[in-house]
Amino acid sequence: MSNHQKRLSVPKSWPVERKTATFTAKAGAGPHGEAGVPLVVVLRDVLGYVDTTKEAKYAAHHDGVLVNGDTVGDVTQPVGMFDILGFPERDEYYRVFPDEGGRLALTEIPAADADGKLAKVTNKTLVDGGRVQLNLHNGHNLVVEEDEYSGNDSIVVDLDNDDVLAHFPYEEGALVTAVSGQHAGEVGEITEITVSPGSSDNTVEVETDEGSFETVENYVFVIDEQFVDDETAASEPEGDDE
Repeated sequence: MSNHQKRLSVPKSWPVERKTATFTAKAGAGPHGEAGVPLVVVLRDVLGYVDTTKEAKYAAHHDGVLVNGDTVGDVTQPVGMFDILGFPERDEYYRVFPDEGGRLALTEIPAADADGKLAKVTNKTLVDGGRVQLNLHNGHNLVVEEDEYSGNDSIVVDLDNDDVLAHFPYEEGALVTAVSGQHAGEVGEITEITVSPGSSDNTVEVETDEGSFETVENYVFVIDEQFVDDETAASEPEGDDE
C-alpha cells in the first residue's frame, strides 16, 4: 500500500497546496477520521520546521515533538481539531483550530495552556456506582462524580490525569466556533437554539462581528474568549515535499 496520497484528493481540512507537487504524505491509523492531518504535513507544510519526512522522523524520535503531551513514534499519526502540539526545546505550543473554509490552522498558546485539551460532550451514560460517563467527540470516555454536564457542552480535560479543568455549557449566549460546513472557522455567540422534530438536525443561530449565520448544532463547539484571544501563529502551508 502506498505511503503517499495525491494532493488533489486530500480532505479540505488539510492545510496543503493542491496544485504544487503531485503527492503528499498519507495519514496513518488514529483518531479524527479522514480529517486528521499527518504530523509530517504539519511540521513540513505548515510550520516549515522540516523539509523531508526523514527530518520529521528524527525530530519525533528525539522527543522534539509532543502531541497532547505524548511523544510521537509515527510521523504519519493524524493530528486534528483541538489537539495540542508541543515543541519543548523551542518552548513553543500550539492548538489546532478551525480556519476559514474548514482548513486546520495552528494557534500559538502559552505553555500553561498546553496542559489541557478541549472536547465536546456528545452524550453521557450511567456507570457502576451511579457515576456519570461522558462520551466525547474524539472517542474518549471520562467518568465524573458530578452530573453537571449536558450533551454539546465543552470541557477542557487535563492531559495528565483527565481532570476537568474547565466547563463551557451549551446554551444561548455561549461563544462558539463552527468546525464544519460553509461557516467553518467563524466565531460568535449563540442567539437561538432550535430543536427540530423527529430525526431532523437541531440548528443554531450565531451572531458574529460581521453578521449572523445559521448552522447545524453538530457543527459548533462551545469555547471561551481564551480560544480567540491567542495569536494565530501559523496557517499558511510552506515548504516542499520530500
